[in-house]
Amino acid sequence: MTSLPDRWQTVTLIREAQGNGARLVKACALLNLSVRTYQRWTVEKAVTADQRPVVARPVPANKLTDEERRAVVTLCNQPEYRSCPPAFIVADQLDQGRYLASESTFYRVLREHDQVHPRGRQKAPERQRQATTHKASEPNRLWSWDISWLPGPARGTWFYLYLMLDIYSRKIVGYEVYECETGELASEFIEKAYWREHLASQTKPLVLHSDNGSPMKAATFLEKLYDLGITPSNSRPRVSNDNAFSEALFKTLKFRPGFPVDGFETIQQAREWVLAFVRWYNTEHRHSALNYVTPQQRHNSEADQILAQRKRIIEAAKAANPRRWSGDIRNLSLPATVTLNPERAVNC
Repeated sequence: MTSLPDRWQTVTLIREAQGNGARLVKACALLNLSVRTYQRWTVEKAVTADQRPVVARPVPANKLTDEERRAVVTLCNQPEYRSCPPAFIVADQLDQGRYLASESTFYRVLREHDQVHPRGRQKAPERQRQATTHKASEPNRLWSWDISWLPGPARGTWFYLYLMLDIYSRKIVGYEVYECETGELASEFIEKAYWREHLASQTKPLVLHSDNGSPMKAATFLEKLYDLGITPSNSRPRVSNDNAFSEALFKTLKFRPGFPVDGFETIQQAREWVLAFVRWYNTEHRHSALNYVTPQQRHNSEADQILAQRKRIIEAAKAANPRRWSGDIRNLSLPATVTLNPERAVNC
């Protein structure tokens, strides 16, 4: 429903547009309003408020009587039904050959009497908070990292792969393989990536996103982030999609041809394989999300020049043989910003 002040403002804007020569249909469409609604609002000299909340409505013919509603409340408060949900009560009453009302009616009547509450030792349901949203418009402003298991020489043995990704460029900026996962090793890992990317001389902020694993929340690791001037960011508990970039990178790594699914014999072998993967991923892999330039090219600000060259070649080919193109050439640009966990559009 549109409030009265909003109606006045809408009508004023439409009248002003009409006074300047605009057609009513066009003016209404610009404000996402139908002409019929505008006419209903202005049928009288003064714009009136919505009457739906105050209009008298007839009582439904099939509404439960006061006596029937009291019977529902009384039944639900019987000793044998005090701890039972309406679905159980309705089913049990049907087995006894009686029917008072539907489950939804039971809930509605009990809600009116303030008798619908969480019971027992379990926590009351909580509304899930929105995911943390971050944006990056250049490299080394937003990183994401996680730890994954690499199979060891025997079943049930693992090596731990620490992998860090620049979300803007998709470049792997940090990688280590350790025999365990601890806050101390995570601190060493982030410090190596920090110096490798020469961030000490930069003053712009860096956000590091991760899930809620114990190394990510360790006091040693958080203290290291504070010393380096890095802002930590964490996913929602038990929501893996909040760290989608790292999850996608791990899938690319583990489904890479040549990945030893039977396990690495030694940690040195695992480190050598990861090193070769990182070199391929950063410098040879043409990333589909980057319009098929490599992460290294995007990270070094070479991508726009490469895509512009591709565009010139395609435009020249189109000019030489225009009949092969029924429309415009493909989009050869990259987004100016990359968003981690973009906010969902709300349909009003």
